[in-house]
Amino acid sequence: MLKQLLSPLPLLLILLSHHSAALAQSPTQAPAAQPPVAQPPVQPALSSPPQPLVAPGPTASGPPNITDILIKARHFDTFVRLLMSTQMDSFITKKLNDSSQSLTIFAPDDNAFANLKAGSLNSYNDQKKIQLIKFHMISSFLSVPSGFQTASNPMSTEAGSNIDYPLNVTTTGNIVNVTSGVVNTTIVATVYTDNQLAVYKVDRVLLPLFFFQSHSPAPAPSKPAGKKAPAALAPSVSTASDDGDAGSSVRPSGANRMVHRSLTAVSIAGSLIAVLCL
Repeated sequence: MLKQLLSPLPLLLILLSHHSAALAQSPTQAPAAQPPVAQPPVQPALSSPPQPLVAPGPTASGPPNITDILIKARHFDTFVRLLMSTQMDSFITKKLNDSSQSLTIFAPDDNAFANLKAGSLNSYNDQKKIQLIKFHMISSFLSVPSGFQTASNPMSTEAGSNIDYPLNVTTTGNIVNVTSGVVNTTIVATVYTDNQLAVYKVDRVLLPLFFFQSHSPAPAPSKPAGKKAPAALAPSVSTASDDGDAGSSVRPSGANRMVHRSLTAVSIAGSLIAVLCL
């Protein structure tokens, strides 16, 4: 029985040795290298336009309320107080009440005002504060970035002429940079937009160049030249001292001379008459 089980073993050993030799003589061929597949070029990711912090609500009666928008967006407390103390919030509401009018407002946040020189804002009188706010307002609706890409520099603001109050903008992709000639800043977020009003958050207060220029005071208006009053003619009176001193006499006036001449003529005529009567 054991002999029958062991008899196939030499045959298996012979087959295994032949199979190993065959494998050594004909190695497995490596698969042919495939050419690399061309990958499409990776497009640089463009930053998306800033999303509004406050979405326009349902259409209500009247224009949007700028202070409500900023309070809801949060971190604009200083700007809100400035708008209300100067009554510029009412100015904006009145302007937007006309559907043909539109505004773009750059809104500095609380950190922007905190970065101002200490006491500078409190040193401004009301008129200067109003000009500061108006310098952050453009009298048209500008979207990000297309509206600013087509804008002409220097831009005009509600503060006045773009010569006295120039404001320049540049765009890089969806990034909008704003400069006043004194301060450079960037639009960091869209606070609100509804195709009539656009409010953009900026991280610095835009100080106008006009605030830092020396201005000579306006000359005082000249008074119109009035007519001079004619000098009063004082009557000339002939006075003589009681002792007949000629030095104390005043030269007679024209009327007195005529009277004197008349008396002299009468005296001469009387003398002639007396002579003729003799």
